[in-house]
Amino acid sequence: MESLASLRIFAAVCETGSLSAVARAEGCTQSAVSQHVKRLEAEHGVALVERSRTGVTATPAGRILQRAVQDSLGTLAAARRRIGELREGEAGTLRITTGATTLRHFMIEALARLRDTHPGLGVEFRSTTSTTGCIDEVRGDRADLAFVTLAAPARGLQQRPVVAAPWVLVVGRDDPLARRDGAGARQLRQVRYVSMPAGSRSRRQLEDQLADHGVHLDPVATVDEWDTAVRLVEVGLGHAIVPALWVHDLAEHRGLRAVPVVGVDPVTFGWVARRWDALNPVALAFVAETQRQLARLERPGGITLVEPAP
Repeated sequence: MESLASLRIFAAVCETGSLSAVARAEGCTQSAVSQHVKRLEAEHGVALVERSRTGVTATPAGRILQRAVQDSLGTLAAARRRIGELREGEAGTLRITTGATTLRHFMIEALARLRDTHPGLGVEFRSTTSTTGCIDEVRGDRADLAFVTLAAPARGLQQRPVVAAPWVLVVGRDDPLARRDGAGARQLRQVRYVSMPAGSRSRRQLEDQLADHGVHLDPVATVDEWDTAVRLVEVGLGHAIVPALWVHDLAEHRGLRAVPVVGVDPVTFGWVARRWDALNPVALAFVAETQRQLARLERPGGITLVEPAP
């Protein structure tokens, strides 16, 4: 039967690709690390790693075990942390990852309210520029919650959709497109596209749907947050296609107009966590406060709540 130590060391070997690096981190010999891996291989009856001059890589069987071990270790670490909080009677620490604009727009008020009700609250915020980066933070047990663009469920994680937002084309008020009630595929061919990074899940969802209509957009600029995209439209650099959630405050940008994009499905945003039943009370309170704030945006721009505020 695999020991927890062997599984942990095996996962570290797969992640680093180096027996010697793991040996240094563990304060043991390279031979001892190798024995942990060999023991697992003997128990499973298959090779789990391949050794070469450039390092160690997981075999297909090894990758299956590595993913399972990483998921299990993260869940175990979360459980230990929660047990410690219960034992010490602590309010807990909120560990969250999302984009910086999400924090500014929808979470500052929730954090302020939480500070009032949980004076001992600790907050660890990890900003990333992509859904993949946020999910990696949760999977690596560096965050308990992520608020991201949702698609297919992430392996080993639980997700809860919260809000669906249609796409809008942000243009200057003097732009000919500003006079339209909606922008379809034909109109989008003429835009100077300010986009998210190539690896962005929301950008991929948008461009895949536009491709179904025969529209392929070449960005004139690439930015890493929606606020910057809107700002570039404001200074005349191009047009931004963004979820309506990110122009809920467009009244503050009097020189801009948001034109609904026709024929493209809304994008859904929501929470991702390893296990909802392992979240501490302060994390659950934060979810509730954030969703109450989002509930105020239900009407503008066709934004709808998928899950009502608790």
